[in-house]
Amino acid sequence: MLNEFLTFINKQNLIQPSQKVLLAVSGGMDSVVMCDLFSKAKLDFAIAHCNFGLRGEESNEDEMFVKKLSIKYKVPFYVTTFQTAEFAENEKISTQMAARILRYEWFEKIRVQHNFDYIATAHHQNDVLETVLLNLTKGTGIAGLHGISVKNGHIIRPVLFAEKENIFDYVVENQIIWREDSSNESNKYQRNLIRNEVVPLLKQINPNLENTIQQTVERITAVEDIFEQEMEMLRKQITWSDSQAIYVNYKAIQTLSQPVIKLAELLKPYHFSYQQSQDIFEAFDKESGKTFLTPTHILVKDRTELVITPKNLQAFTSKTIEKNNVVVEFGDRMLNIGEFTEIEEGFVVPTAKKLACLDADKIRFPLQLRKWKEGDWFCPLGMNKKKLISDFLIDQKVPLNLKKEVYLLTSNGSVVWVVGFRIDDRFKVTEKTAKICLIEVK
Repeated sequence: MLNEFLTFINKQNLIQPSQKVLLAVSGGMDSVVMCDLFSKAKLDFAIAHCNFGLRGEESNEDEMFVKKLSIKYKVPFYVTTFQTAEFAENEKISTQMAARILRYEWFEKIRVQHNFDYIATAHHQNDVLETVLLNLTKGTGIAGLHGISVKNGHIIRPVLFAEKENIFDYVVENQIIWREDSSNESNKYQRNLIRNEVVPLLKQINPNLENTIQQTVERITAVEDIFEQEMEMLRKQITWSDSQAIYVNYKAIQTLSQPVIKLAELLKPYHFSYQQSQDIFEAFDKESGKTFLTPTHILVKDRTELVITPKNLQAFTSKTIEKNNVVVEFGDRMLNIGEFTEIEEGFVVPTAKKLACLDADKIRFPLQLRKWKEGDWFCPLGMNKKKLISDFLIDQKVPLNLKKEVYLLTSNGSVVWVVGFRIDDRFKVTEKTAKICLIEVK
């Protein structure tokens, strides 16, 4: 099986000798075999294990088993524990969907932090068959019909060449020990029901079912590649992003052929279902502000575009800024605070929204950076009267899901700058200004 493994990796161009791979290891037969193959192939790898806390002490024993496996192979070990059931209940999704979202987000975090090139999962041909059948049962697009891709971004499946029987023969031949997940026998999980009941019936019709499905998958994948090329061109034309959100020009979508299909493909990375895509499309001609949710993202139908933001942004607490602070980070952005400088003759006050040009003598350190809240007000530049921040954001046509990410810079309790929008008129540069302080948001 080692030769087939190496041949598959080379044929699919999955891994280069110099690359590092993070293996997702549950302790089950498939992932343990993947570890053994990586070790015998002398590839550079580490092991990551998720304890989903769903099977009590059995889950903890799985964790200890995988940790010992990392010691055996002398590779780094990463582990985390999730409150999976609680997350599933809060997000109103299945336990399996919750586990999938949690583990892949964590794997990607570890991959980036520790400079791994890929994340490898131990899916095999039987998993492809089960996935295709499950997707057909639930309803699916093209991607659901190819089941599981050999490579998807930073995720690779280097054991996808093998059937379950091949893997079992390998563990017997090499006397490999693994952990058996007791939940695999329970038909309360949909995939197990297909594996234990549906596939055996279908194999009575076609004993060579796995190979037949694999050939079909290859043909569908070719069709998907053509479709994806068109979708990639469309993404470049009608979507864009910044540090806070992804934007989709929905007016352009209305002019397309098969608009719902294409909208669903555009929204798929943010876990919106096809039914949700249909509902979003129907909301195009309705008033702005309609909100749609997935476990990971919020979509708001704004005036001319869809605005998509991460649902679980890190909580932000106010930051105190001392006079000697030069850079202040908050979320994915930062403030660059310039030194107090004498104003020069002919100086022109910059008007860019990302810059706040302030009269240095009017601000008092320490400054505070915080999110706005109801009741906050300021005197917008050019006005000599108060305006509620909430009303100002409405005037600025800030999408609903971006309003909560608006920050205020304050001095002695007074708003100096609605960051990225407008300064307060009381702190502006005038003819009497001697020194200025220039603050930039990036």
